[in-house]
Formats: sequence, structure tokens, C-alpha cells
Amino acid sequence: MSTDRAKQAIDLVQHCTDMLDVRRNVDALDDVLVPLLVTRMGYMQQAARIKADAAQVRDEGRIEAIVRRVRERTAAEGGQPDMMEAVYRHLMEECIALSLIHISEPTRLLSI
Repeated sequence: MSTDRAKQAIDLVQHCTDMLDVRRNVDALDDVLVPLLVTRMGYMQQAARIKADAAQVRDEGRIEAIVRRVRERTAAEGGQPDMMEAVYRHLMEECIALSLIHISEPTRLLSI
């Protein structure tokens, strides 16, 4: 039986010898994550523009589909699904709040 498996994201974590190493690696990841999250939020603004009705903003089926997908991807990458679910649920709630602002006050946010 082979123990070979596809490399997971968790395997990319480098051994750190001190907190400076940890912080340097975390900062480098944040430099990648922040632009991706800003882009994701931009798509949520577009969704608000397209939906244009506050009653359409919260889609529980879509939220649960995203959570299932994120949990599966997190487990496949060697992470902690419960923690990632919490992060994504918070992210989605913030995006919903942003969408509701965009719908109620369209000039308050940048147009995309």
C-alpha cells in the first residue's frame, strides 16, 4: 500500500524557528489573501447591483452550498473545516450587509 498522496496546502507550511519567521510568513500570505478577498467582495457588490432588491440578497441555499464546498476543500487541504466554516460564514454575513447597503444607498459604495 502506497503512502503517497497529493500535496496539501498544510504541507506548504514552513518550519519556523522564531516568531519573526512566523510573522514574516503570515504577512506574505496576507499579501496574497487580501487582494483575493477584495476581488470576492467586488463580485458581491455586482451581485447586489444585479439583484437590486433587498429580499433577494440572502440566499440560504447558496450560503449552505458555499459552506459545504469550503468545508470539503478545507478538509482536502489538511485544514480545520469547523474553523474555515466560521470564517466563511462571517465573510458572507459581511458581504450580505455590504449588499444591503449598496441596494439601499447605491451612491455610498463604488460602482462596479
